[in-house]
Amino acid sequence: MTRQDPDEPVPDPGGGLVRVRAPRDADEAVGSQPRAGLVRLRLDVQYDGTAFSGWAKQPGRRTVQGELEAALSTVLRVPVALTVAGRTDAGVHATGQVASLDLPRTLWEQHRDKLVRRLRGVLPADVAVPSATEAHPDFDARFGALARHYVYRLTDAPGGPSPLRRADTVAWPRTLDVRAIAAAAADLLGEHDFAAYCRHREGATTVRTLLALDVTRDGDLVTIAASADAFCHSMVRSVVGALLAVGEGRRPPGWPAALLSRTQRADEVTVAPAGGLTLVRVDYPPDDMLAARAVVTRARRD
Repeated sequence: MTRQDPDEPVPDPGGGLVRVRAPRDADEAVGSQPRAGLVRLRLDVQYDGTAFSGWAKQPGRRTVQGELEAALSTVLRVPVALTVAGRTDAGVHATGQVASLDLPRTLWEQHRDKLVRRLRGVLPADVAVPSATEAHPDFDARFGALARHYVYRLTDAPGGPSPLRRADTVAWPRTLDVRAIAAAAADLLGEHDFAAYCRHREGATTVRTLLALDVTRDGDLVTIAASADAFCHSMVRSVVGALLAVGEGRRPPGWPAALLSRTQRADEVTVAPAGGLTLVRVDYPPDDMLAARAVVTRARRD
């Protein structure tokens, strides 16, 4: 899709022209509230990340954002720009991703009852939009979020995962000690500087609050469920990689927490394969607390 000038007027089916301003970059939210004549929408998004170079648009690469914005533009016949709850890495999946965008109200009312079905007709098979709903004017998919929830799935079965789960479950070659993993995970809970587990981004904080890190085994399936206010780049897979080193007996249970004293990424931490990770849910506060939440989140990120 050719990028259009973000301030270029676009046709309004109700007559006249409406300016739909696109965010300056992939990290910018759509704004505190939609401007006059616009309505804010919430999209619930699912995708198999196997064939994608992550969420965010990149020149010459297939991305979820690129496919979804192109499909929306085709259906709505106007350029759109999405704000997302969490930019997933290449190969990472989502069953509970959330995005927001602003549209002219007349355009939304024209497509309200058929947008989801029409998107199904133009989106590739590895992306789906189960719902598109009008959101509160203060809703912001990124800055309004209270928590993101991820699940990492792997199996230490000799035969690997079921063929029906091969896309989202990693085959692990060695037997894992789940009790040791759980003991190591407990020490990572709370607010810490996770610099040792994050890829550096200029000007971005690596302080995060890890709300939950639950480790369970069901037969040969090992699941690690991680919840936090937010995750920095590659944080979940790096944490999982450190925990798996404990589960294999290569590191003691206290090692992952000891890395929290680092101020730079720990090179000895192996990043777990992307295919086992899925974003399963994003939590938001009640509508009357959305604006306050966005202010707090922006301040923390700055």
